[in-house]
Amino acid sequence: MKKVVVLGGGTGLSTLLRGLKQFPIDLTAIVAVSDDGRSTGKLRQEFNVPAVGDIRQVIVALSETEPLVEDLLNYRFKTTSDLNGHALGNLLLTGLINVAGNMSSGIESLGKILNLKGKVLPLTEDNVVLMAKMNDNKIVEGEHNITEYEGKIKEIFYKQKPEINDDVIKVIKDADLIILSMGSLYTSLLPNLICKEITKAIDESKAEIMYICNIMTQPGETDKYSASDHVKIVNSYLNKRKIEIILANTGSITNEMKNKYACLEQKDQVIFDKKNLKELNLKIISDDFVTISNNMLRHDTIKLGLKIYSYLILGR
Repeated sequence: MKKVVVLGGGTGLSTLLRGLKQFPIDLTAIVAVSDDGRSTGKLRQEFNVPAVGDIRQVIVALSETEPLVEDLLNYRFKTTSDLNGHALGNLLLTGLINVAGNMSSGIESLGKILNLKGKVLPLTEDNVVLMAKMNDNKIVEGEHNITEYEGKIKEIFYKQKPEINDDVIKVIKDADLIILSMGSLYTSLLPNLICKEITKAIDESKAEIMYICNIMTQPGETDKYSASDHVKIVNSYLNKRKIEIILANTGSITNEMKNKYACLEQKDQVIFDKKNLKELNLKIISDDFVTISNNMLRHDTIKLGLKIYSYLILGR
């Protein structure tokens, strides 16, 4: 069975995994743990644990249990007490971390209960703090503050160098395909790649490197970025080896949806600039991956998974 390792975080990673888990592959998700907003931020501060929110989303995405369990783990308390805003799954993971002794063991315990179709590994067991240098040279601390800052990101780094999970290095070196997931470029994907141990492991792996490009831009991170712009930024954080395959959307988006994203979220469709992508010597896999879920744009998970699996098995 082919070994596929996916790096990322947040909604983008969990969306991708929902499709990939449908296919017969040995799947491992490596998750950045730098989120510090809402429930996750409160738990990090109170219990000194890595971010559990993105981990929760990934566990839910890989779970083979009833939909009720998904609703339960994602349920947020609405109360006047200290529980207000906390996701039940975040509380459960925090408890398991304390009972099991570390996040990896806690995830493994919960994974057995939920019958996961894959393995979930936190990038690190450390309570890391993401930092960013903005275009105005201001240093912003914390992922939540970075995303809310009204300015463009120049570079990201950690406040203190994290110790990378040994299992993470091993699975990357043993992989048949390394996938860099769609999602927030600077705050979900790149927090994995700013660690030299990760890029060194990618260099030493024989796996091809595939990048899943976003459908929409993100304000402050990728304003006006084309698909090739995304690739260039990711490549600048990689070491000797660079992206070899890009999977990108060529599907159209309705004017109504475009206007909604432009007005409410300041997001635009990522331009598929095929000529520039070819100049980067990339293998290009493109299709209409757009779907609408809860009135939001998303990648079609099954179509995405099928394209990746077909390439993995057939090379096209």
